[in-house]
Amino acid sequence: MSRNVFGPSRAYSMPLIARIYIGLVALLGFAAFAAGAYHRENSNGVQFVLYLLIAAFASAFKVHLPAITGTMSVNSLFILTSIVQLPQGETMAVGLLGNLIQCVWKPRSRVRVVRVAFSLAATAIAISVSYAIYDSAILAGPDFDVLRVLAAACGYFGVNTLLVATVIALTENKGIRKTWHECYFWCFPYYLSGAGIAWLATLLNRRVSWEASLVLLPVVYLIYRSYRLYLQRLDDEKHHVEEMAGLHLRTIEALALAIEAKDHNTHDHLRRVRIYALELGQRMGLTERELQSLRAAALLHDIGKLAVPEHIISKPGKLTPEEFEKMKIHPVVGAQILEQVQFPYPVVPIVRSHHEKWDGTGYPSGLKGEEIPIGARILSAVDCLDALASERQYHRAMPLNQAMDIVEAQSGKAFDPAVVALLKGCYLELESKAVAQPATVRLATDMVVARGGAPATGFEQSAGVPTPHVTQMQDPLTSIAAARQEVQSLYELTRDLGNSLSLSETLSVVGERLKRLIPYDSIAVYVKREQKLIPEYVNGENFRLFTSLAIPVGEGLSGWVAKNDKPMLNGNPSVEAGYLNDPTKFSTLRSALAVPLAGVNGGIGVITLYRTEKDAFSADHLRILLAVSFKISIAIDNALRFRQVETSATTDFLTSLLNARSLFLSLDSELARCRRLNINLAILVCDLDGFKQINDRFGHPQGDRVLRYVAAGLRQSCRLFETAARMGGDEFVLLLPDVSPGEMDSRIQEVRRIASEAGRLTPDPSHLSFSVGASVFPVDGADAETLLSVADHRMYRSKQAQGASPDRGMAGLRASVAVAPIQLRA
Repeated sequence: MSRNVFGPSRAYSMPLIARIYIGLVALLGFAAFAAGAYHRENSNGVQFVLYLLIAAFASAFKVHLPAITGTMSVNSLFILTSIVQLPQGETMAVGLLGNLIQCVWKPRSRVRVVRVAFSLAATAIAISVSYAIYDSAILAGPDFDVLRVLAAACGYFGVNTLLVATVIALTENKGIRKTWHECYFWCFPYYLSGAGIAWLATLLNRRVSWEASLVLLPVVYLIYRSYRLYLQRLDDEKHHVEEMAGLHLRTIEALALAIEAKDHNTHDHLRRVRIYALELGQRMGLTERELQSLRAAALLHDIGKLAVPEHIISKPGKLTPEEFEKMKIHPVVGAQILEQVQFPYPVVPIVRSHHEKWDGTGYPSGLKGEEIPIGARILSAVDCLDALASERQYHRAMPLNQAMDIVEAQSGKAFDPAVVALLKGCYLELESKAVAQPATVRLATDMVVARGGAPATGFEQSAGVPTPHVTQMQDPLTSIAAARQEVQSLYELTRDLGNSLSLSETLSVVGERLKRLIPYDSIAVYVKREQKLIPEYVNGENFRLFTSLAIPVGEGLSGWVAKNDKPMLNGNPSVEAGYLNDPTKFSTLRSALAVPLAGVNGGIGVITLYRTEKDAFSADHLRILLAVSFKISIAIDNALRFRQVETSATTDFLTSLLNARSLFLSLDSELARCRRLNINLAILVCDLDGFKQINDRFGHPQGDRVLRYVAAGLRQSCRLFETAARMGGDEFVLLLPDVSPGEMDSRIQEVRRIASEAGRLTPDPSHLSFSVGASVFPVDGADAETLLSVADHRMYRSKQAQGASPDRGMAGLRASVAVAPIQLRA
């Protein structure tokens, strides 16, 4: 077996221990050869010469080993046969001649004397060991011929391959056992088959003659052909793997170009970082697998920036805290993208961790020290060095030595001290290698495509595109008058906006004043509630359609404006979420001007103007609306806050029904209306039966759910001028004007049905009902307090009559299964 481990690239970098080892093997080989020549015994000269010629001829039939620069021939079979049939000296001659021819016959690289000498010495030592095993007294006798041959073959294989594997391991700084197992262990069956042929040759020699063993030559040739075909397939597979690896690398480089399309600064940066990182990795003794990971990670570590907005990446100044939070996601997003690739080596951990710091203050995981993958530690240091020495939007390029000083100052803080120390010693050399590398292809992102006049939907009439409204020449006096009118209208609008805290009045002022500045056929002011735009003010054409819309944020024209916080000029009104895909809704409006409204705590809605003409709004209209949008936003925000405070003072927080205070105000107002119209007014005080048990069994959250359901049911049951309120706890009040006794009974049954349905909401359905007490104006009283007191007393008496256990408060929150009989006295 021959292996070229002394090529030109290693001639001057071979470690001292490897040189010493080679010298020792050469001395031992010479001693083994001398010992074999000294113990020369008489033998059949014809047989020796014939074996010598056959071995020399067979050595030319060699196969090149896959993945290594070595060869193997059938000469080993004749060496094993010679061990069995010839003296040691003649076997030594057969083996050394065959090995010499194998080394010098059609080599793939230049023949080196050191390699030939080492190979001959290793063969001589292996033959001596094999002879010692074969002639061992332990296996003496014809009964052990097979075992002796097998043991000799194992000895020859072990010594020969281990000697070569050791010099490879010492030269390439690898483990001896790993090198031997990866490079040579697979060919062990070949030596076992050689042992079998040697035993058959011995058997024929004893029973027939030594000439009879020549009939095994075709078998030897078949073995050679089978191994040649097998190794050829391995070589083809190796080339296929190399091609796939090359394709893989080119795919990685294509992904790197995708990063460049997002951030043009990364073009040379990625190439230089890859060169720096790989050189450092090799000098730190990384394995081939780790180097492959580092190569891919160096090109792809910034792929997560595809998820970072471009205005943040290209910002020519310091980032805000919010922008930095967005920037910090790129290692995580990059790792998530590359996880889908399923690399055969660990690229993802390097990409995820390349912004971690040695002292644990990095992101995203806060790893520290050797918790950070070695590839990420190398990448972070060279990434920082090249970033400091390169032109960026936010800083000028530093001289390389100053950049290295900054990196060195962060040693032990941001970077691995061992990596920084190695980088400090060789960064100038690495820079020269990076400069010498040929430049890679740049994406032509600044090209102009001549074909393609306009998109099918046409262009947006943006502020940068002149419109007919802007380009028409006007008389100077007309322009001055128009400007004065615009200023006056803007002044009146901003002045009137602060005169009222009523939302409806504020929006009415906005609609009236805006029409003087920007002609429109319809206006809609949408207020954002729970990720939907609700029309709070609508005026003009398609009033009913716009009033019925509830636009999800991000959908339709106004939804897009709200989500992206950007205005829209001459958009298509028919794409609003309420119109789209609904053939029953048709609008004559053809253009829209929409501007987002921003309050103190963010976006509060959108104001949208509509016209029946296409592209009816100009850039001036957009400018005016943007100018007043801030004042409009503040006025609407204040009005919304006032309405929220007003609502919370008059509405029950849990059920959104009127609270006790509002009930009295509403009851007084309704009594006045009934006196004026000379009609009666029924007051129902309703108390939930069984509600306390729900709270006790299932907890207050479940009880609140039941109360909300009951409140919603009572609200839906109310007709025009009827009112539902919550007095507190589980007691509700209904005001029913102009109701007859028959209608009263049906309303009580409806109330009981609502309570019964609410009881089925609990995990274990509960029995709920209402105890109801009623009073009627004017029969039972003329004022609110008297009427409520009478109704409350009758409800309490009804509960007692049914045997319920009341829990009576001032407002009377009680539960009973029965409903008290009620008679109206008109």
